[in-house]
Amino acid sequence: MKTLTISGTVRKDKGSKDAKTIRQSGSVPCILYGGSEQLMFSVAENQFAKLLYTPDAYLVNIDLGGKQVKAIVKDSQFDKISDKVTHVDFMEAVPGKALNVKIPVVTHGSPPGVKKGGKLQVKIRRLSVKGLVDDIPDQINLDVANLDLGQSIKVRDMKFEKIKFLDPANAAIVAVKMTREAELPAAPGATAATAAVPGAAAPAAGAAAAAPGAAAPAAAAKKEEKPAAKK
Repeated sequence: MKTLTISGTVRKDKGSKDAKTIRQSGSVPCILYGGSEQLMFSVAENQFAKLLYTPDAYLVNIDLGGKQVKAIVKDSQFDKISDKVTHVDFMEAVPGKALNVKIPVVTHGSPPGVKKGGKLQVKIRRLSVKGLVDDIPDQINLDVANLDLGQSIKVRDMKFEKIKFLDPANAAIVAVKMTREAELPAAPGATAATAAVPGAAAPAAGAAAAAPGAAAPAAAAKKEEKPAAKK
């Protein structure tokens, strides 16, 4: 995983009043858990610009007054009006202990289905995985160069030895969606079916041609059925 270093200050006081004071000073209240102890600290807001406003996943080196702790961002909260970050939860990366992390999906290649008029859709942009920090990649690279119209790559298609994928196995990660402009291949037997239509119409035309001939005897029969004049 990519790494990033931030520095923080351990909080002496706790509670909503202290958290409000921290935010007013331009910092963000944070909490670290998952290790041997739980720590509450604050970090200057500008240090989260690269960490939170990106699809990348980072292993964070947190410097707390000389104490170094490795962690990942587990959750973050934002103000509904200003959209400023208001709180961040960190999960400590304990050696030998697996972590659940969301990592970005990056596609490579030009699908033949797109060349035929289809559209490549990335349905899951960040995959949930579980593994040791050293085994978790920076991103999941997907080769889409062989995807045709209507084809997809699903979670169950992922083959990584040291990480486990947590999203539903049948969920599509990427897919080539068919559009109206897509050049769909002709269905098997379509030519034969088309050729059969004129042949099927021939008897109908023949029947129509026979109709006048069938009408003549009918007219003659009506004449024969006309009653004779009275004497």
